[in-house]
Amino acid sequence: MTAQPEKLDLTSHNLPADKTAELLRLFPEIRTEGGQIDFDKLKLVLGQTVDVGKERYGMTWHGKADCFKTIQAPSTGTLLPAPDESVDFDTTENLIIEGDNLNVLKLLQKAYLGKVKMIYIDPPYNTGNDFIYPDNYAESLQTYLEYTGQVDAEGRKFGTNTDTEGRYHSRWMNMMYPRLYLARNLLKDDGLIFITIDDHEIDNLRKLCTEVFGEENFIAQIAWEKIYTTKNDSSLLSNCHDYVLCYAKNISEISVGLLPRSEEMDARYSNPDNDARGPWKPIPLYADGERKNGRFVIKGPSGREFLPAPDSHWRYIESDVAKLISDNRIYFGRNGDAQPNLKRFLSEVRSGVKAKTIWFHEEVGSNDTANREMKKLFTEGEAPFSFPKPTGLVKRMLQLSATENEDIILDFFAGSGTTAHSVLEINKEDGGNLKFILVQLPEPIENKEFPTIADITKERVRRVIKKLSDEEASQLPMGGKQDRGFRVFKLAESNFKGWDASAPKDGTALAQQLELHIEHVREGRTSEDILYEILLKSGFPLTTPVEKIELEGKAAYSVAGGGMLICLEKELTLEVIRAMAEKKPQRVICLDLGFAENDQLKANAVQIFKTKEVVFKTV
Repeated sequence: MTAQPEKLDLTSHNLPADKTAELLRLFPEIRTEGGQIDFDKLKLVLGQTVDVGKERYGMTWHGKADCFKTIQAPSTGTLLPAPDESVDFDTTENLIIEGDNLNVLKLLQKAYLGKVKMIYIDPPYNTGNDFIYPDNYAESLQTYLEYTGQVDAEGRKFGTNTDTEGRYHSRWMNMMYPRLYLARNLLKDDGLIFITIDDHEIDNLRKLCTEVFGEENFIAQIAWEKIYTTKNDSSLLSNCHDYVLCYAKNISEISVGLLPRSEEMDARYSNPDNDARGPWKPIPLYADGERKNGRFVIKGPSGREFLPAPDSHWRYIESDVAKLISDNRIYFGRNGDAQPNLKRFLSEVRSGVKAKTIWFHEEVGSNDTANREMKKLFTEGEAPFSFPKPTGLVKRMLQLSATENEDIILDFFAGSGTTAHSVLEINKEDGGNLKFILVQLPEPIENKEFPTIADITKERVRRVIKKLSDEEASQLPMGGKQDRGFRVFKLAESNFKGWDASAPKDGTALAQQLELHIEHVREGRTSEDILYEILLKSGFPLTTPVEKIELEGKAAYSVAGGGMLICLEKELTLEVIRAMAEKKPQRVICLDLGFAENDQLKANAVQIFKTKEVVFKTV
């Protein structure tokens, strides 16, 4: 039989296979003859740590089992480039993706697994009128295409989730769980996720996050003051806050950033004894409660002796106190006879202060702040958008995430684009180059100029880019060129027609399927469309550098400095095969139809690439 090249897998990342492989790596003894898992043997290996009881603490709801089916079902879609809607498409590393975030998160798994530093999402709060996802939470690509009018369909219902319908909370949780599960995979080990939510689902969201991220990775449940005025028309109490939930991917790996110190904080430090180390603040040397080795006499410079107050103790043992006194780190007052205090120097705390779990509107902005930010960018009535978040809120999250230059920030409920706005502004302020990935459903709205929310997202980011560029007049605080652009991609069916196993088995239908298999590139798709699908499904980010080159009169794409070559020509020759092999890339991918049923040429290609130790695949 003629040697055949390997076929490129056109589905999204296989998550169950990953989990299985990890278990078999940790416990090779549980492998069965067919490479499966022997769960009885796994229980023996784990011993007492396996909970086999029928009653156990946990969370369940109607549809939870189907959530795992949804997670495991691969996506066969693709992301089509839209350069005309982008800013600096060829050079930017920022992304705005238009599409259902469930499918997009699946498609991002191969290329962005473990690469995202921070995720911020502002999901639907389930208030009864903001739920836009379909009733079928298996949400196949077909469902999304029907919703956006990309294919014809009848009878598909889209709308809200009111509390008069059955399983009100379950439906919301079925929507959120798969997205959180997939999002966790994208986080770096030292990554954080922030989620804004109100009272309607805070309890369920916290339980969902605990299940997905682990109870040990909970960071905080923050109260954010979204409204600073009292609503006297409220039925009972005037609600003025929402919540920000924060979880870590791995709490042992993270470092939470500090907030800048204010002038008021620094003013609390003085230098009454002219210490060469600078201003300091007195800290009580005793603490509440009695400790056996914490009660002893401390003698001051005047000879006066001090004991901790009743029911308290010195913070340090006697030998450590002696060292602090000799280092002039304990102050006994101007005359040397006052209660001893520890000296905490301003230079030791200059790096910043820890954030509190209450964020006031003066610090991070409010709903009113967010609306004013939108009005500055859009004229009245131009871009209606309900309840945007203030940029100050997202900037606070970026500060706490301890982000570094080039880190990726993801928002897959992008709304009006606050996250991108915040990233661009904070880059300008500190001279950094954080990258953003936004995902937004093209949800229809009643606006002639911006017919969908995704249109508002893109337009807001365009206007922010123009505003920042106009303000700075090419001067950056720390020098260097910043990335002020974004590439637009749109979710669609794969560029390649797949074999439909559900099609009728009669002769006519079978002939149609065979014809599709021969001419398997969808009509109207460009080489660039195919290129980005191959990149994404080969594990390369959508912003990977690509150079178009010519080899033996045929066009090819050199990916990541020549690490992979992609040739999408429909009439391949032996000369171009040899030319690609001579460049010694790690991988080569060609269109299957490029061999035009020339089995001899295909067999020669397999052998040529094998000789050069090049992985060769067709699609």
